[in-house]
Order: sequence, then C-alpha cells, then structure tokens
Amino acid sequence: MTALVRYQAALLLRSQRWLPPILLYAAFLAVGIRSGEPVLGALGYTVAPLLPVTAWLVRTCLNQEPPAVRHVAVAAAGRTRVHLAAVLAGTLAAAAPGGGALLVVVAASRAVGADGRTGVPLGSAALAGLLAALVCLLLGAALGTLLTRPLLPAPGWSTAAITGAALLALVLPGSPANTALTALVTGDRTATVTLPVLAAATAAVLAAAAVALACRLTATRE
Repeated sequence: MTALVRYQAALLLRSQRWLPPILLYAAFLAVGIRSGEPVLGALGYTVAPLLPVTAWLVRTCLNQEPPAVRHVAVAAAGRTRVHLAAVLAGTLAAAAPGGGALLVVVAASRAVGADGRTGVPLGSAALAGLLAALVCLLLGAALGTLLTRPLLPAPGWSTAAITGAALLALVLPGSPANTALTALVTGDRTATVTLPVLAAATAAVLAAAAVALACRLTATRE
C-alpha cells in the first residue's frame, strides 16, 4: 500500500491538479486569518475549508489515471487496493497543508476568548482544532470517495454533487463537521474548550463505511 500511495501522490504532484484547491485554501486563509486573533475562532476558520478541499483532492486522485494505466496498476495490485491508495493519497494531500496551517494559526493566535480578555488553555484549544480538522478531512474523504466513480462517474454531476454535499455537511445541524465547528465557535464566545471527540468518532465510522462501499463497488462495476 505504501508504494501505491506514493505512486498516486506522485501522479497528483506531476499533474499539478492539486494547485487549484490548495491555492484557494491558501487564499482563503490569507484573507481571513490575522496574527493575534482569538485562537478558537481562528482554528474554526482554518479547518472548515478542509472538507471541500479534501473531497476535491480525493476525487482528483480517483480520476487522474488514464484507463489503460489504471488497468495495469489493477492487474499488478488489485482493483480494491488501487482505489484505496487513491483515496489515501488525496486525503494526505489535504492533510499536509491543513496540518501546517493549524501550526501557524496556533502559534500566531492569542489564547483568549472572543472578548479578548478571558484566557483559554492553548493546548486544549489546539487539540480541539486538530480533532475538528480530522472530522473535516474524514468527511471530505468520504464525500470525494462516494460522489465520483464508480457510483457517480459523470464529471459534471460529480463536481456539482460534491460542492452541494460539502456545503450541507458544514451547515447542516447534526453533521459531525457542523458539530465540531460549532464547538469551536461556541467555545470562542464563552472562552471554554469542548473537544469534539464524538464528532471525530462518527466521522471516522462514516469515512470507513464510505471507502469500504466504494472499494467493494469498484470491484463489480468497473
């Protein structure tokens, strides 16, 4: 699996298809993040875009190989392993800049609430941000896996579906991503830290189920 993930990551890097989502993410942070802001609010702003970015990159990795090249890889390693490697490569491609952004935000932000006076524990705030980022990464991977081949092979419909589903996952009450982000926003207002552990566990289960379903279907539909 390590070799397959490296192969998929190399294809992504050489194709430069990672540039649009990563540049948009960087621009989003450059516009909205300022040094000295309350840490919990800044973390919420940082992790929310990771969901659509991850979905975009996972979808890209799943569709970047020409059919002939994919058949060669499948013959060598198996269809399920090749599909899983593409999902992992896309998720890691989003996790790398996301993790870097979290470190920068934690270092540049103030450990206070939205009032600018009440302190919050920086370590706990960073852990809450990390868990929220994990939720967004996992849900993004699930959406990117489900809303493309083999379940939704049409590129146009796939793009529209991922865009709409990512927005709903962020704003729909009860969604793990919405729960994790709400915990950060509420904690910023009240100067308290709530760890979104349940949201992270739910996102992990959903992502595992989505990837397992897609890997199973790719063995029968392609």
